[in-house]
Amino acid sequence: MNRVVLDFETYYDRDYSLTKLTTEEYIRDERFEAIGVAIKINDEPAQWYPQMHIEKGLRTVDWENSLVIGQNMMFDAAILAWRFNRKARAWGDTLGMSRALFPHDKAHGLAAQAKRHSIGMKGDEVINALGKRHKDFTEEQLARYGEYCINDVELTTKLFDLYATDYKFPVGEMKLIDATLRMFVEPKLVLDAPLLREYVVEVRETQEALLAAVNVDRAQFMSNKQFAELLREYGVEPPTKISLTTGKETYAFAKTDEDFKRLMEEHPDPRVNALVAARLGVKSTIEETRAERFLQMSNRGAFPVPLRYYGAHSGRWSGQDKVNLQNLPARDPTKNTLKRAIKAPPGYVIIDCDSSQIEARTLAWLAGQMDLVDAFANKQDVYRLMAAQIYGVAPDQVDKTQRQVGKTVILGAGYGVGHAKLRLFLKTGAKVEVSEEEAKRIIDTYRRTYYRIPELWKRADTALAMLAAQMPMPVDAQQLVHVVPGKGLSLPSGLHIQYPDLRQFADEEGQLRWHYTSRGRIVAVYGGKCVENFTQAVARCVVGEQMLRIAKRYTPVLTVHDAVACIAPEEEAEEAQRYVEECMSWRPRWAGTLPLACEAGRGASYGGC
Repeated sequence: MNRVVLDFETYYDRDYSLTKLTTEEYIRDERFEAIGVAIKINDEPAQWYPQMHIEKGLRTVDWENSLVIGQNMMFDAAILAWRFNRKARAWGDTLGMSRALFPHDKAHGLAAQAKRHSIGMKGDEVINALGKRHKDFTEEQLARYGEYCINDVELTTKLFDLYATDYKFPVGEMKLIDATLRMFVEPKLVLDAPLLREYVVEVRETQEALLAAVNVDRAQFMSNKQFAELLREYGVEPPTKISLTTGKETYAFAKTDEDFKRLMEEHPDPRVNALVAARLGVKSTIEETRAERFLQMSNRGAFPVPLRYYGAHSGRWSGQDKVNLQNLPARDPTKNTLKRAIKAPPGYVIIDCDSSQIEARTLAWLAGQMDLVDAFANKQDVYRLMAAQIYGVAPDQVDKTQRQVGKTVILGAGYGVGHAKLRLFLKTGAKVEVSEEEAKRIIDTYRRTYYRIPELWKRADTALAMLAAQMPMPVDAQQLVHVVPGKGLSLPSGLHIQYPDLRQFADEEGQLRWHYTSRGRIVAVYGGKCVENFTQAVARCVVGEQMLRIAKRYTPVLTVHDAVACIAPEEEAEEAQRYVEECMSWRPRWAGTLPLACEAGRGASYGGC
């Protein structure tokens, strides 16, 4: 393939810019105007094509045989596809590569990357272009803008070569960047505008009714501190909990906090009931905002799915462009409207396939806990088996509540969670309350039954020390994850879990703890957390390879957590679902004994799968 690097310069002003609008809004807006584009083909010098010559420049590219690269290629590729009807054989993106190679850095813009690698300086001519249409530039100004754009292209080329050659950026990950960009650049899904209009009205009416019932300033609901004071005015001491993120006490004002919900359902003062009901409604304004955004997008064309490649430490995708599809309500049919509004194009169905319990399966496999691995492989009910151990009964005597406890333990206790957090998990997730002593007993039972998993936590603690000492060692039972001095923990993708500036210092209790720096913040890490990081990363590697396998026959349109969605023609829907299930049950060559399974569904809408 040819290697083409390009960069568009476009009109922007104080109100119309990428800081005010999403990428989709900006490019599809009637105010959009391309000022020019710089294009570099293979090793030839980059050329600048101002507006009147853009088409001429685009005709110099053999699109069907070119890898087309940019910095933030989601932007440039969307311009090419939506405004100039050009599609590359493959898309590349130095922004995505930077996020994968340096996941803990604060910035991944072109200027930050160029400075990081000392390859040159990004100019600032774009500042002088504020509010200028193409017709407003003098010949000299346009020439300077072209030089600025050419410099950006040359810097992007240097970065790509550096990442591909010196850093040996994996080919498989390049393919995942391409697949991720295509979900946005070449959108296949459509949005149901009538359904979204009804839903926006419904959400607004519900929120207005809740607010009217209590006659309180909206700002008081949105602030935890102000809402706590509001409750105290009615003689209620606000419920609190220990934050799973910070380990510190915080207000328990979430819809999953049982003490908070009891205030709405059981408090004798109806004003308190209304306050809590209103708070739960008002804090859901994200639903109103997202519904409105979906509705606006439905009026502009097909639905571009904006996913951030390598959005998390584990390499998983995350939402961006103000459209986070990773946390759409999934199981409650009354709150599934947004998912039902995402539809397949005419003549197609959506197939959504979820890799079942992949984290728990991967953890058992990496730990060498072969009895649990075999139970997964033999399709046994591992939740029931865990509950049988906890309650000292035969598996067939485990009741529904006990099985729910077993499920919570299998899915929640694998990374070193203590009894206090387990109690919280059981209360909020399983709706089961246990005493502190019972929680300790349950944790002890889990660790005794699957003893190789705690052993893996200890190995990971040693791995952190070896990483700090720049000494290699294998970490897991499969010898898949290794300490690689100067890089981090190796992953089957060819990338690494990284802990920059890893060092020990005492916590508030005087105990030495490992810490590293991520995006300017100091973050604690310990054996269990380290195991969580590389387990999730290995699971993501599996799903990534499975998605590329699906893409050989059907177009992936979305990935959420450990699931992949694609579209297929209606007439081959059943065959396509079988193929997708085969792909999501397939093991990569490096995971020969990892027990995998999946669940798939299909439908005319994403919510109907």
